[in-house]
Amino acid sequence: MSDYRVEHDSLGEVQVPSDALWGAQTQRAVENFPVSGQVMPPDFITAVARIKRAAAEANASLGFLENPQRDAILDACDRLIAGEFADQFPVDRYQTGSGTSTNMNVNEVISAIAGKAGVQVHPNDHVNMSQSSNDVIPTAIHISSVIAVKEQLIPALTHLRGVIYEREAHFSDQVKTGRTHLMDAMPVTLGQEIRTWREQLLAAEERVERAADDLLALPQGGTAVGTGVNAAPEFANQFVRFLKSGTGYGFRSMEHKFVGQSAVDGPVALSAQLRGVAIVLTKMANDLRWMNSGPIHGLAEISLPALQPGSSIMPGKVNPVIPESVAMVGAQVMGLDTAVAVAGQSGNFQLNVMLPLVGANLLDMTSLLAKAGSMLADKAIREFIVNADTLNEGVGRNPVLVTALNPEIGYSLAADIAKEAYSTGRPVIDVAEERSGLSRKRLEELMDPLKLTRGGLA
Repeated sequence: MSDYRVEHDSLGEVQVPSDALWGAQTQRAVENFPVSGQVMPPDFITAVARIKRAAAEANASLGFLENPQRDAILDACDRLIAGEFADQFPVDRYQTGSGTSTNMNVNEVISAIAGKAGVQVHPNDHVNMSQSSNDVIPTAIHISSVIAVKEQLIPALTHLRGVIYEREAHFSDQVKTGRTHLMDAMPVTLGQEIRTWREQLLAAEERVERAADDLLALPQGGTAVGTGVNAAPEFANQFVRFLKSGTGYGFRSMEHKFVGQSAVDGPVALSAQLRGVAIVLTKMANDLRWMNSGPIHGLAEISLPALQPGSSIMPGKVNPVIPESVAMVGAQVMGLDTAVAVAGQSGNFQLNVMLPLVGANLLDMTSLLAKAGSMLADKAIREFIVNADTLNEGVGRNPVLVTALNPEIGYSLAADIAKEAYSTGRPVIDVAEERSGLSRKRLEELMDPLKLTRGGLA
């Protein structure tokens, strides 16, 4: 048997691997775009399959698609959605800007699956009926992003917040030195410090959810340029009806479909909020790295779990590998967001021509953040140990505690006391007792570290 078969398209003959389910247009794309070796994410292909499924149901309900073709398309789509034939989508993500190659790849594979079941289904006339790549691919961006955010990222962030909540309750009375400019500042509790992460995450999560909800509006039905040419006027509403039934999400038809095809403003907005999550995770990772630094000549406030040897040359060295990994994820997500922002500028008249990049990057960002968030929760925050003696000793020696004396002795005298404590290495309370005129009892009351974490006046 030959390793190839001959397929035909409007440009002529094409040799296609004999065991491939794809056809001529996919093969041309494989040959035309040997760019990265990175194909479109599986979740994106699944979204396109969901579109083909809902479109077949809509077309059949309107009397344009016969039941045998409809049923064959539905069966093929269900198999793709279940993860079968994942190796049949070889088109590089850096392809034609409309994503036509990916759309035709899915059309051809569905056609081939139906053909093997004994039903003749044409990739353009049947699978692509009432559609264009120009509305399918933007719609797939919306669908895949919504599902990825709702089913991957939000659960991961919720889990991370839950782990932080459990830990902050244990540290509500554990006082430590606060830091501004990386310099000693007034005391805080460790519980207050890590609650800050939780509050940041919650706000970022809510912003992501709002951005994802905006993507529930779909441009499907706009076909080539947004006008809906070659699609029945009722198609778009029928399409979302079947899509909602198949996914359980409240998708709706975009009123002016030009917006979702000529621009990717909604996906760009979601990308920006994913970047916001990356920034929060990076702040958390860096806080953990600083608190863990040492163990001799660093802060040594906490000890992260020892997960692997930290050096190929220094025996016994253990590094904060999980926060480092999370920080790299943050950097990558920020870079992908920049690429999406640049892609958003490529809406030329009636079509954005960087659609595959936008779709792939959003899914990469979502997946990276979800995995990094879960990893940070389970391999760093849940198990770190607090070095209470180090924290308590540092707080007690901190001359910045003299700030609490400002209302009673004034800033200038308090500053002189702090300077003397710094220069002599003496406890600040001893210097204050000599120079402030306040009793030891009153000083202890004013400079109680735990009381200072609660704010207000003594």
